[in-house]
Amino acid sequence: MKQLVVLLLACLALPLSAAETAKDSAKPPINLDIGTPPVIVVKHSLAQRTSRLVRFYEAGEIGLGDDGLIYLRDGTKMSLAKRQIAEKLIDAENPERRALIQALADSNHRRDAEAEIWELMRERWHKQWKSGWWLRDAEGKWSRKP
Repeated sequence: MKQLVVLLLACLALPLSAAETAKDSAKPPINLDIGTPPVIVVKHSLAQRTSRLVRFYEAGEIGLGDDGLIYLRDGTKMSLAKRQIAEKLIDAENPERRALIQALADSNHRRDAEAEIWELMRERWHKQWKSGWWLRDAEGKWSRKP
């Protein structure tokens, strides 16, 4: 009798598990190039700032972290005014990168996939990084992109 109850409970659990699996596989793919107004606004703001960040990338003064954020790499040779400009740009850039991830998640109706979207964008930013610009690994060590 006890075995029959266990078997019955196991059978009742099967359709639920199958439904959850089907639900997960039915999730639409993430579109990083979706053109909703929130995504467009954030991407535009990031693009405008990039033109000002490039001189710091090329000088090796700031770089891209393994997490997809921008960091001050070497501010020792910078004047105080230049360092303040770099820090201000970084302070504006990183929150907008996070806002882009949230906007992409909302626009894709996939708020549950922020980590996945972050990883996809991190890979995209890494590919867009030019040879010779600085990258920081997960341990905080800097190296130039080949």
